[in-house]
Amino acid sequence: MREAVIVASSRTPLAKSHRGSFNLTRPDDLAAHCIKDVLGKVPQLDSKEVEDVVLGCGQPHGTQGHNIARVAALRAGLPVTVGGLTVNRFCSSGLQAIAIAANHVMNDGADVMIGGGVESITMLQRDSSPNPWVKEHYPGLYMVMGETAEVVAKRYKVSREAQDRYSLLSQQRTARAQQEGFFKEELAPMHVTRGVVDKKTGEITGQEPFYVEKDECNRADTTLEGLAKLPPVFDKDSGQGSVTAGNSSQLSDGASATLVMSLDRAKALGIKPKLVFRGFAVAGCGPDEMGIGPVFAVPKLLGRHGLKIQDIDVWELNEAFASQVVYCRDRLGLDPDKLNVNGGSISIGHPFGMTGSRLTGTIANELLKCRPRTCPTPSGWSPRTWRPRSGPGPEREAPDGARARPG
Repeated sequence: MREAVIVASSRTPLAKSHRGSFNLTRPDDLAAHCIKDVLGKVPQLDSKEVEDVVLGCGQPHGTQGHNIARVAALRAGLPVTVGGLTVNRFCSSGLQAIAIAANHVMNDGADVMIGGGVESITMLQRDSSPNPWVKEHYPGLYMVMGETAEVVAKRYKVSREAQDRYSLLSQQRTARAQQEGFFKEELAPMHVTRGVVDKKTGEITGQEPFYVEKDECNRADTTLEGLAKLPPVFDKDSGQGSVTAGNSSQLSDGASATLVMSLDRAKALGIKPKLVFRGFAVAGCGPDEMGIGPVFAVPKLLGRHGLKIQDIDVWELNEAFASQVVYCRDRLGLDPDKLNVNGGSISIGHPFGMTGSRLTGTIANELLKCRPRTCPTPSGWSPRTWRPRSGPGPEREAPDGARARPG
């Protein structure tokens, strides 16, 4: 089987939905910008070599319809000979797109693929036509995500304090990473026209040109006391609600593109790989539970590669809500110092379809800068050592040959 390697990844900064800097920017333009930027990182590669562009999108209809992957590919200036495929696995859509791209390289003979994701929650048009039979028999499938986060918190006894403490840590880690310039390598700054929003009414009162060069969602001044004062959003009346605006990810707009190549073609062009793709696994859970798929998918993927939790040095799990990531962390037995070491969706932002691709670019930078040996999240592994950035400690080596990274 051929080797699939990730050689570059680019993403837009993440902007708050509706009142952020992308509130007038189309999602296909966001995705096209990332495609152009990621190809610009490897000037040795002729864009004609790209076989297909696979983009994840959590809500691929309305402005995000018409096969947005193909639209974005053409908008990016790729030739009409390059295909486009839009995939939807909601919050894991961007990750699924990279897995599809990598598998085309490994099994179908493709040499160059682009995987990524996009979401403009600002421009979403909500689908209000559920299947009647499914709604009757599996009503949880159509629950609002925040409601399912409350189910997870109650069912698995994740306390409000645990959620708030995790969210505070996420905000602090992202603030530190931004201050250190950690995300600079993966960002593709963008000139846009943004709508000026009246803070009182929420209405757009004007337009202005703006250069978006950094993520806009981090709340660096977050405190535990401030989080504790926030009211529950999705269970306001029972007295047991624990999911708040402070321990949930923020609605955000953004896009990401990741360049996947065969190892042979990358070598021939003198392109140095960042990651090696090793595998991908999925697992279902109850429709009324969200974000706990890693509890079932991670052991499956590790088992296929003869690895254990202890073999992995850095983990990236999506932080849609603190309740689900805290439960996954504790159920899997993950070391908190190895999990989302630069923060996550709670503090960075969470455009549904693009997050999996963002995680890939972020983990690549963490691997290269902190030199981990094994690292599970979206894709790939690296044969080195890693020291947690949260404090001093001895460097550790994973067992020889342990080069996988699930997610």
